[in-house]
Amino acid sequence: MIGFLLDVDDLADTRFAISPLQEIMASLWTLRDPGRYPSHIPWRRSALGRLDAPDVRLLLSLVGPTRALPDFLTPRPTSFAPTIEEQLIEVRGTPPDIVRRDLLATHAPALLPHLLRQATAPGDVQVVRLLDEICELLRRYWDIAFLPTWPRMRLVLEADITYRARQLATGGARLLFSDIHSNLRWQNGVLHIDKMIGKHQVAASGRGLPLVPSLFAYKPVPPLSAEEPPMLAYPSRGIATLWTPTPEPDTAALTSLLGLPKAKLLSLLGESMTTAEIARRLEVTPSAVSQHLRVLHATGLVTRIRDGRHVLYRRGPLGNQLYGRTDRTGGAVGRGPRRGPGSVAPSTGT
Repeated sequence: MIGFLLDVDDLADTRFAISPLQEIMASLWTLRDPGRYPSHIPWRRSALGRLDAPDVRLLLSLVGPTRALPDFLTPRPTSFAPTIEEQLIEVRGTPPDIVRRDLLATHAPALLPHLLRQATAPGDVQVVRLLDEICELLRRYWDIAFLPTWPRMRLVLEADITYRARQLATGGARLLFSDIHSNLRWQNGVLHIDKMIGKHQVAASGRGLPLVPSLFAYKPVPPLSAEEPPMLAYPSRGIATLWTPTPEPDTAALTSLLGLPKAKLLSLLGESMTTAEIARRLEVTPSAVSQHLRVLHATGLVTRIRDGRHVLYRRGPLGNQLYGRTDRTGGAVGRGPRRGPGSVAPSTGT
């Protein structure tokens, strides 16, 4: 079990962040063990189909036999959403002794794989050369496997952060941590992370706690080394929706009444969502969504509330009544959705 000691100031500095490099490294678990996330299998197949075999071997060598990852390749985000370029610049500046320490710890008690043996060479020249090779590889991997779909991935992560921030605001740290994962437990100023190989406690000592949602993490992931400051990656909500086409309303009546774009929105808003999340689900721009939301809100079909920097939309009582209304033939209006790609065109007054 690993514990993070958090005082009042650390709790006040608990913050969320999005880390492209964390996603790159956590995705290696999917490359190695696809059964953990069946929904990522099409993405995995596409990525592997465009990667060279030597690159795949080196990527997989960065994962330890216990699925540990090197800490220097999962740095604490220095801002809410650093770019991959910013994070790789930070990684390139890692001292050779830290690179060596983290690679050895990742594979302990086993020996380093052959592809990483340069890390144990005398002096620092070969370690620096290996670090450059790893950074170049991670950049290629990003361009191939993440760049085309990163905007979509990021919107899922942002939606998770919106939800978690609301949990923290309404229920404090205890509700926040208990809702993230069953392995987390907040007690007497200590965040306990159960079912970990490591057994140590780390005092935040005014450094706060970055919380990083991940589409590829299967459990909470703290730093491997007790010498690293607290950080926690955790499984994001909404993973199942990432590659799933948005359901379309399967009723001519609702579409005839509202028009297809607004009918799709009403179908989707059974749960609270931001404009950005709705746009992601429907694969359109937020501005296109906003035009229709204004009309639905003005007519009382959709409600909205402000949650910090975000506005959350949801079907209102009138919208629920319309969406769930049963016609005289026994068919449910708006129910029995079909799967398919969604699109919302800019409003033309429909």
